[in-house]
Amino acid sequence: MPTLNVNGRDLEVQADPNTPLLWVLREQLGLTGTKYGCGVAQCGACTVHIDGAAVRSCVMPLSALKPAQKVTTIEGLSTGASHPVQKAWLALDVPQCGYCQSGMIMAAAALLKEKPRPTDAEIDDAMTNICRCGTYNRVRAAIHVAADGGTPKA
Repeated sequence: MPTLNVNGRDLEVQADPNTPLLWVLREQLGLTGTKYGCGVAQCGACTVHIDGAAVRSCVMPLSALKPAQKVTTIEGLSTGASHPVQKAWLALDVPQCGYCQSGMIMAAAALLKEKPRPTDAEIDDAMTNICRCGTYNRVRAAIHVAADGGTPKA
């Protein structure tokens, strides 16, 4: 039985080594904040962090994870939605339907970890998640707000 470190906890899972991480997270661990969208790593709804990097979990087989790697899902990003990206998302009312938003938030958090003050062009390059509702302008604005701590200036 492989052990995964998910959201700071070591958890044993039983799955075929070719099972995508997404399904282990959702079906075995009950972490349903990570969404299934396309299954081919294009939409980004399944984005999680592996050692801090944004990864599309729908195409990441369990066997590709090394024992020491740390997986973070939207449930483990912060407590009480206290991450600056989550605060900015709430403050700017970013989502419409909301389905893609956990993946968007995870991608944005990874971007800000790498580039604390990204330009619009850097945000556009990094945020490859697909939002059917088209909230891209609000996503970009929220990332800038998150870079300032998560609360818009009055």
